[in-house]
Amino acid sequence: IYAEKSCVKPFIAKAVEDHYKPQGPADEVPNDPISIAVALADKIDTLTGFWAINEKPTGSKDPYALRRAALGVIRIVLENKLDLPLGVHLETAMKAVGAPRNGTHNQPAGFQYGNVDVAVHQKFYSDGTKLDTRVIDLLDFFADRLKVYLRDQGARHDLIDAVYALGSQDDLLMIVRRIEALGEFLGSDDGANLLAGVKRASNILRIEEKKDKRSFDGAADPALFAQDEERALFDRIAEATAEAGAALGREDFAAAMAAMASLRAPVDAFFDHVTVNADEPDLRENRLRLLSQIRAATRQVAEFSKIAG
Repeated sequence: IYAEKSCVKPFIAKAVEDHYKPQGPADEVPNDPISIAVALADKIDTLTGFWAINEKPTGSKDPYALRRAALGVIRIVLENKLDLPLGVHLETAMKAVGAPRNGTHNQPAGFQYGNVDVAVHQKFYSDGTKLDTRVIDLLDFFADRLKVYLRDQGARHDLIDAVYALGSQDDLLMIVRRIEALGEFLGSDDGANLLAGVKRASNILRIEEKKDKRSFDGAADPALFAQDEERALFDRIAEATAEAGAALGREDFAAAMAAMASLRAPVDAFFDHVTVNADEPDLRENRLRLLSQIRAATRQVAEFSKIAG
């Protein structure tokens, strides 16, 4: 009101009014572009400032309402459907703080990477240098807050974990869209049946890799296929992998799930007609590699081993 009475432009007055929103879970979020920018900048500046001096929430203690600030960022991004990768913006804000950097290029002793792995850092820096380690930690904090928020919204915790297990993600809206698409997919017959097949493949691999003390990652050799079901599965995995990859590039998560759904029939046929642990060592290894290709293909969209069922 004061700004309006002072003849400030309406959009500036609105930004002043919405500056601190949302101040709680029931408060509305800004939806005007200028208001959104100001509210996000304020909250990101607050969070990076406290992270720069290593002042973070601990247990039930959060005297500076940093969890609320992070939730505010999450709600603004999601409710306005903003495609906003956080990493690069947090890094920019951290540089602006001006505090001494804590091992931007060298991991400090005792520091452990969390949910946001080195691949996300290389997403912003092609030469492989890492984000500021404080930014890494702050991204993990956002990941934890997003998980709590989504669970409060009724999202299944196992689907959240299945998507977050992929790593390399800092775009909140894309994460949520992945989770939603995964939930819809698993609610279909194809999704439920493929989940069972993937879990069966993963369980066999886990047992055999532990027994042999080795990994069976890598492509199967088509020259060693002895049954039609092996070749059919091999071919479909290659096609589904390409289709899902293209769909993910378009951020079309429903299409990526549909590509995975096409694996259901060949996976079922493989397990119905093929003995994985064949007596011939070459056949056995090749079939285990084929199972590893199932696991690798589905990991494009989610870590199925995290999903209940």
